Amino acid sequence: MNIDRRQWLLATSAFTAALAAGSRVAGAQELRKLKFGVGLKAMGPAVINTVIGEILGYNKEEGFTLTVAPLGTNANVQIAIDKGDVDIGIGVPSFGLPLLAKGEWQGALNYYQYTYPYKWDVVVSPNSGIKTYADLKGKKIGVSDFGGTEYPVTKRVLKSLGIDPETDVKWIPVGNGIQAGVALQREAIDALAYYDTGFGQIEAANIPIRFLDRPANLPMIGGQFLTAKREFLARERKLAIGFARSVAKASVFLDASPEAGARAFLKMYPETAPRGAEQADAVKAIVYAIARRIKLYTPPYAGTKMGRINPQEFITEADLSGLPKIADYANFYTNDMIDEINAFDAAKIVAAAKSYTG
Repeated sequence: MNIDRRQWLLATSAFTAALAAGSRVAGAQELRKLKFGVGLKAMGPAVINTVIGEILGYNKEEGFTLTVAPLGTNANVQIAIDKGDVDIGIGVPSFGLPLLAKGEWQGALNYYQYTYPYKWDVVVSPNSGIKTYADLKGKKIGVSDFGGTEYPVTKRVLKSLGIDPETDVKWIPVGNGIQAGVALQREAIDALAYYDTGFGQIEAANIPIRFLDRPANLPMIGGQFLTAKREFLARERKLAIGFARSVAKASVFLDASPEAGARAFLKMYPETAPRGAEQADAVKAIVYAIARRIKLYTPPYAGTKMGRINPQEFITEADLSGLPKIADYANFYTNDMIDEINAFDAAKIVAAAKSYTG
């Protein structure tokens, strides 16, 4: 078949247009990359609801893919947020409030509370003579390390009970997870202050522990938040909302089926399974670890939407910390995006969790 010049030009134009259209479609489908900082030395189930949206497809629905950076400590996460090394990170008041009180807060905003108070406890060996928090005076208390959230929070609780956390007890860093449980088991410490998912790992390893009864009127402090620079939230509002919505969906998913959430997490991070464990045992270990944490995804305040921040928690924690009076918390948090974050069908998420076969 012979093609004249006019036909060739028309065909070439059509081909070029098709390529351009294909390029536009590919560009439209390209996912944004979001960098997320967590205060862990290695990935663990403590942050499960912030990450499994990647494998459940929630991140893709919002137009992004997640890169998680375990940065070791919460202080490192905040520094990375301020420097722009991560887009969003986990924020904790125990680090941020002292900076706010001194006028050194760099302008990041906590914009979604992904875990509510109160997640810390103190445990002892089953046969220990320590019966209450008051009995901790003069004892050696283990913490994962001095950059862990359990250290400042437990100090504040002891202070509220009239125990001087600087002079009346000795603090010893003992490492994370099973390592912390072994330190208690071998009597290197008298008690262990830690958080819910960490205790779950210890119990899953069959290390016996006994929880001390929490004091009455425990202060509502120590929530954990999605935090980002104000400039990022203004420039990338849709992306920030999308990530928080993914976290909210994952939280609903986990509440509906912890086992399904555990399987999703293990697909992403198989190295978090106990060494040599079969799949069923690995899932069981993750479920054990997150059982207490899942209860804290939902606000403990009546009529409150998931993720909404109660500033009274900041006020209480600042008072317990003996910080100079903070006149205004407006530069520390925002609830401006909560309604948009919660704009999804929770019943659909619950149904997906209960039928999940991944």
